[in-house]
Amino acid sequence: MPGSHLPLLEEGMARWPFGPPHAGIALDFTGAPPALDELRALVEERWKAVPRLTQTLVAPGARPGLAWWTGRHRWARADGHEPAGQVDGVDGTLRDAVRQWFHTPFPAGRPPWGLHLLRGSTRGEFSLLFRMHHSLLDGRSLTTLLRALFDDGRPLDGAASLAVPGPRRRTARPAAAAGGPPGLLTAGRAVPLPHQGAREPAYALVALRADVLRAAREAAPARKATTNEVFLAAVSGVLRSRLRDRDTDSDAAPGSAPRPVWLSVPVDERPDDCGEFLGNAFANVRVPAPVTLADPAARLTACTGLLTTVTRTRSTSERLVEGTLAALPGATMALAGGKIFAPAYAPAACSYVHLREQAPTLAGRPLRSLNIVPMVPPAGTATFALGGCAQGHTLSVATNSGSQDAALLAEAFLAELASLAERCAEQARAQTPDDTGRTC
Repeated sequence: MPGSHLPLLEEGMARWPFGPPHAGIALDFTGAPPALDELRALVEERWKAVPRLTQTLVAPGARPGLAWWTGRHRWARADGHEPAGQVDGVDGTLRDAVRQWFHTPFPAGRPPWGLHLLRGSTRGEFSLLFRMHHSLLDGRSLTTLLRALFDDGRPLDGAASLAVPGPRRRTARPAAAAGGPPGLLTAGRAVPLPHQGAREPAYALVALRADVLRAAREAAPARKATTNEVFLAAVSGVLRSRLRDRDTDSDAAPGSAPRPVWLSVPVDERPDDCGEFLGNAFANVRVPAPVTLADPAARLTACTGLLTTVTRTRSTSERLVEGTLAALPGATMALAGGKIFAPAYAPAACSYVHLREQAPTLAGRPLRSLNIVPMVPPAGTATFALGGCAQGHTLSVATNSGSQDAALLAEAFLAELASLAERCAEQARAQTPDDTGRTC
């Protein structure tokens, strides 16, 4: 709420040490771009009741000192900042925007977000990019906002947007094969990235072929996998390829199993009655990447059920720990940052954002794709972000290790997806037509 201090998760992102904690979602549309005044009027109509969009972020201190170590960021009301005033138009593409904007802090004293109409280089196409400071909103909030702009959308409810999830949260229930969640600071194995090119953040975006993704979902022998399970399995395959000839953990005792490779995955914590809350309501959970399995289908099977969720009441101890850590955010980041940002903690993060509408349009223009721009990840790690809608899926990769690394890892992901699809085809060829209903 306005004037309130940031909770622990948002405070951590406000203190992100790898660059401005900016993230975004771009929606690509087919058709001539709408007039800027038309878009601003739509934003004003649909988003005017959302208090969070008129707030500014106030830091505890301009320079490191006692206030920085013990103080907390807070949200302050910013009178006079209407949502329509945050909308602009530029002649450029999403890649142009990433290069120009995502490493530049938002102006002080203004709400830390913007909606940009990107008139790209291809005639008959345009994009809407929502760019934000990640302490403001999460991926679920972004889809709620952007969905409201569609032709069948409706103005957002201000009260519902403030309905903060309480003690009851949706959490991940680890699959039995996962052996339970790791400890808060338990380290796993680091995975070496390519480190190709200049040491700097990089971003890559590729489209996934619908037929290949569909076949990949059929690669598990027992059941049709979910898109998210395919996503985790393919990322695991990419990490395995980076560990080739390095499969032995030098830190492990002779004869013992190597330490696991962990994937960090955000899980939406909203219970069903808080679905329209706008803010950050997710938890990063770690799940094991099955990098020791050579068969792509076996890796897919190992990812089955890793992110089954349940709604439960948070325990008193959980709330106490979170409150204690949030009270001294600077000290918490200093003590834990060396662990939780290390490549051994989680060499890759995986995020999936999906719009489920079948044929959404914006002022009559059909949606073509959804693309995610993640935050700059910790040094030596990668973020894989899958954006999906009924029209298809795209993969974004962000790295902080080399200027060519994001593109190389995106290519490796496409190869892993193709391997899963081929595994499906092999299984189909091994069966008679009467034995299989596979479509690959």
